[in-house]
Amino acid sequence: MESNSNQAKHAWRILILLFLANLLNFFDRTIPAIIIEPIRHEWDLSDLQLGIVGSAFTVIYAIAGLPLGRLADSWSRKKIIGWGLAIWSAFTALNGYAWNYLSFVSVRMGVGIGEASYAPAANSLIGDLFPSHKRARAVGIFMLGLPLGLVLAFFTVGAMVKAFGTWRAPFFIAALPGILLSIFFFFIREPERGAAESIQVSNAAPSQPIKKVLRIPTMWWIILSGLTFNFAAYAVNSFLVSLLQRYYHFTLVKAAITTGFIVGITGLIGLTVGGWIADKIHQKSERGRLLFGAFNLFVSGILILLALMQSEEMVLFFSLLLGLGWLLSYNYYTCVYPAIQDVIEPRLRATAMAIYFAAMYLLGGATGPAVVGWFSDYLTKSAMLRSGTSEMTEQFKAIGLHDSLYLIPVTVLLTSLFVFLASRSFAKDASAMKHSLEGKV
Repeated sequence: MESNSNQAKHAWRILILLFLANLLNFFDRTIPAIIIEPIRHEWDLSDLQLGIVGSAFTVIYAIAGLPLGRLADSWSRKKIIGWGLAIWSAFTALNGYAWNYLSFVSVRMGVGIGEASYAPAANSLIGDLFPSHKRARAVGIFMLGLPLGLVLAFFTVGAMVKAFGTWRAPFFIAALPGILLSIFFFFIREPERGAAESIQVSNAAPSQPIKKVLRIPTMWWIILSGLTFNFAAYAVNSFLVSLLQRYYHFTLVKAAITTGFIVGITGLIGLTVGGWIADKIHQKSERGRLLFGAFNLFVSGILILLALMQSEEMVLFFSLLLGLGWLLSYNYYTCVYPAIQDVIEPRLRATAMAIYFAAMYLLGGATGPAVVGWFSDYLTKSAMLRSGTSEMTEQFKAIGLHDSLYLIPVTVLLTSLFVFLASRSFAKDASAMKHSLEGKV
């Protein structure tokens, strides 16, 4: 029998690999948002077309995630992750060979299929590696891959473009570490399903898995929160570099690094400190973790609204307010992801995550960049018509993009409401999950 100490070390070793893969996941998907202006000028694209780049990736990511999530509940999760990482890394390299807008979008969809295999399998593994009272910290460390992936991308991609003189170079460079890391996953030892539960879990495959997940009220509120939160997150990640270049007149490198601080460095604090606080609160109150997340998201929405109200000359205050708001928003992950593990039985967790991610990305992440891009084009034309001129200038495009981002605080505040509503049904659903497991022993 393996000792608890060895089990804990084994769990942390796997978590580190999962974190590194998550880092590469977000690094690879962030590259297009950084090179958005060079692509716009090279292929003469509208903001709607730029938004569709992210939306096409996200749509295929969400659709492919459902069958791959079901597969992760019945097949080897380490093989799903290993092959998925190798595939999305290969498609990332292919992006560097895109010869027009359509080819670029098509290859991004290939990246989406590879990445869709990752999150359900990874979250299922975490649920079996760490008990409930440690999951927020484990999820927080796993999700550190998000801000660190963003930081590395925003801090290095602009410099790569400048050094090699082409926006294509980052895609080739990013592919190599992913292919190498994928090899390690084939050699890890997977935990048994439900290994971290205090109650022994049956290995029998559950019947009607999707219907069972959707019968849980807390999951519906969490799904809605994922939709609105990803709308905001993907819109910001897609257009913030462009906003800083157009509206605040930053260079590509300066805009990318500033964005890295606003949406990346803040996440290092939000996920580590937020995960620790969320676990402490959860030990005192079952619904406290979700209430903590709802409060932070409410304050986040207000701060983001105040940031957008700053004038062109107040770029420092814009950056500080948006950065602080984004820091608080990261508590969404450390409060909501562990809650899913607590209301879903182990054999259904990858399926539950796949359903959640499908809605989160298909209805949130995919619509965010496209809707904001469309709204930006609409507001740009409105600003031009109000001025009485027929000449479309960069100034009008800057105003249109800036004003379209007022959709962000609205969706963050809606996320706060949905997380609060999830907290109201959480205790009952978590108790029902435990009783369900006891009945199967």
